[in-house]
Amino acid sequence: MNDIARPEAAAAQTDLRARVAGISRYFESISPETLSEISHWYSLDARFKDPFNEVRGVPAVTRIFEHMFQSLHEPRFVVTRQIVDGPHAFLVWEFHFRFKRFDTATKQVVHGGSHLVLTEDGQIKEHRDYWDAAEELYEKLPMVGSLMRWLKQRANA
Repeated sequence: MNDIARPEAAAAQTDLRARVAGISRYFESISPETLSEISHWYSLDARFKDPFNEVRGVPAVTRIFEHMFQSLHEPRFVVTRQIVDGPHAFLVWEFHFRFKRFDTATKQVVHGGSHLVLTEDGQIKEHRDYWDAAEELYEKLPMVGSLMRWLKQRANA
């Protein structure tokens, strides 16, 4: 009999799905005011990795989100899909923001995903973001963007 066929395994999976839905809602509503709630969602020694950072622990994860709010206008996540398989979850998202230093008027969107590994009680112990920094970010920056687009064009020729 596989784990899902057992009633307790099915109940645990349902609980994790509900927890992932809560995590998604948290990311969608995260703000400087709600950063103090991060320890409700992340385990104390959680590991976080994205194209720019690799940190461990709630204080370090909090600093990444603080930096996001300091560096960007109106950053917000929209979770478009949630996939849950045991303690693993994958969130597909759009990240909406405006730059503070460059083209401050244009709304930007980065498409990406987050692989989350949850503890037995549903806290995030590993969070790894996947997104293409070259296409989704560097191509939108002045000077760097034109170089990136040129390189991409040359690679595709």
